Amino acid sequence: MAVREIWLVRHGESEANVAAARAEADGADVIDAGHRDADVPLSPLGERQSRALGTELADRGLDDVPVALWVSPYLRAQQTITIALEHGALAEPARRTDERLRDRELGVLDLLTRQGVRNRYPDEERRREWLGKYYHRPAGGESWADVMLRLRSALVDIDRLEDTDRLVVAAHDAVVMLTVAVCLDLDEPALTEFARTHTVANASLTRLRRDAVGAPWSLEEFSSVGHLDDDEVTEHGGRKDDARVR
Repeated sequence: MAVREIWLVRHGESEANVAAARAEADGADVIDAGHRDADVPLSPLGERQSRALGTELADRGLDDVPVALWVSPYLRAQQTITIALEHGALAEPARRTDERLRDRELGVLDLLTRQGVRNRYPDEERRREWLGKYYHRPAGGESWADVMLRLRSALVDIDRLEDTDRLVVAAHDAVVMLTVAVCLDLDEPALTEFARTHTVANASLTRLRRDAVGAPWSLEEFSSVGHLDDDEVTEHGGRKDDARVR
């Protein structure tokens, strides 16, 4: 039995998501997240989103087939899948925490709003505008291409899983978007266009499927949030360096 499905879950709204939105609205340069990125917890809304996700996973029969679970080491992703499984009364598969699933690292731009980047690192802003998001690597951080490289490494391990039909990955918006890009073999223009018209919502579900090992992946569903009430849907897709650039 080989993995035929990948279910990608983005974490629920985090306290840093809320702080970033507040800082942008206030015109501040710096986001007061209160934690290093790896330790940012869910907001109260993020916890509610995670519970709704758990109900959805149970309703979809998450564990009707053999399941493997891979999770980002960052707290918000760990909390999201833990709450979802508990609320959905789902048995937890063996959990693999993999650092390759961590959020994109922004280096010197971490904890800065868009205005903060312009004010404090104008040269970096010009480099971003020139290179585009796919190749722009902030000092001390990662480009999209860098994240895709580590995700390619992780995805090779899928075919080593035994007695597993479905892989669940709990991680971040960049991981969801770029896993889709790797599986669908999207190049820079195709990915840039896809990202221009698609965002990854908090506590959303994205599904990829293939017929057999070596067969191409197809995108069955992207950023589904039908399990959330309208006032619970949040995206928070524009943090710091993540503005859509040409």
